[in-house]
Amino acid sequence: MQKIIGILVIIFGVFGGYVAAGGYLHTMWQPAELAIILGAGIGALILGNPHHVIIEMWRQTLSIAVKKDERRLYQELLSLMHHLLEQVRAGGMRALDEHIEEPNQSSLFLAYPEIMEHPELVVFICDNFRLLAMGKISAHELEGMLEQEILSIEDDMLAPSRSMHRLAEAMPGFGILAAVMGIVITMTNIDADMAQIGVSVAAALVGTFLGIFFCYCVCDPISAAMEKKIKREISAFECVRAILVAYASGKTSIVAVDAGRKLILLDVKPTFAEMESWVTQRVFQ
Repeated sequence: MQKIIGILVIIFGVFGGYVAAGGYLHTMWQPAELAIILGAGIGALILGNPHHVIIEMWRQTLSIAVKKDERRLYQELLSLMHHLLEQVRAGGMRALDEHIEEPNQSSLFLAYPEIMEHPELVVFICDNFRLLAMGKISAHELEGMLEQEILSIEDDMLAPSRSMHRLAEAMPGFGILAAVMGIVITMTNIDADMAQIGVSVAAALVGTFLGIFFCYCVCDPISAAMEKKIKREISAFECVRAILVAYASGKTSIVAVDAGRKLILLDVKPTFAEMESWVTQRVFQ
């Protein structure tokens, strides 16, 4: 809802102010200028990015308009991690083999549908439990390895927002490109009457306007929203990292899970009592 409100404010603010100043909206409709700017922008995206980044950019752009229940995600994440650690405590690392080798077929993982909607997070959890099962590793070494892995994951996940930001920076240039081409057309018809020349120049200036509008009112806000969403998603990886490091240092399951809870973003962070009730309910179900 907040994103829709933002879009409406932009539209009414920009075009409403234009009309209030005496402008005519039909003057802003210049399909040729729009085709030049959007064509150049989309072509630049295709040329400058690998296929998977373009697909992920589209997915992230659509996802910023969807508000998900992050508290539900963290409820399941903390419960899952506690359950996995309790399995290790009761039967050793081998007790997790059936779960971490095939998480998509594991009854334990399938009991947490919100987690299963984040395949990168599932892979991160399973891979690092495998790492713990392969041999003794100190908490300090584990922490360093997980920090580097999370940085790499974050860098990959932020690639679409960076590409969108570069597109935003290029949009004013594409607007100038469209405007220059409009002026070229005007100059080839310089012997026309003044009204016709005025219309042509106005159409060219619309190209400049559209480039600036797409930069600051469309692409850059979308890029910022994508980046913020990824930063929030990375918080789940940091939560898992803290839990695994705490457990590797000898903490009990509940204390290790609480170490992860402390890194959850404040607006969705549960209290210790809430976390304890979540994991207790899961254990006794």
